[in-house]
Amino acid sequence: VQLQASGGGLVQAGGSPRLSCAASGTFFSINVMGWYRQGPGKQRELVATLANGGDTNYADFVKGRFTISRDNAKNTVDLQMNSLQPEDTAVHYCTAAARGRSWSPYRNYWGQGTLVTVSS
Repeated sequence: VQLQASGGGLVQAGGSPRLSCAASGTFFSINVMGWYRQGPGKQRELVATLANGGDTNYADFVKGRFTISRDNAKNTVDLQMNSLQPEDTAVHYCTAAARGRSWSPYRNYWGQGTLVTVSS
């Protein structure tokens, strides 16, 4: 499974970029898709996840600013980010839990990361 993320870049404080991620390759199904981020000098942390059935999980710091969505038919997941602040500067990683066969366990896959830099 390959995950290709796009949409990062330089934004001003208060900006609203949208990240997109597409899964490709050979797999039977994808369960959870989501986004993590890693800021400068920080550990990677959860941003938001969205399960195939629709259950969402957001980090506390999101505070209603971000919305995760996905297109199951296209195997894509998007993250709409609003009201960004400089502390939101981070490399954002797309992730997906996929399995190759119906009887196989799910395995986590990671994209290469896309940098979002928020200027004050």
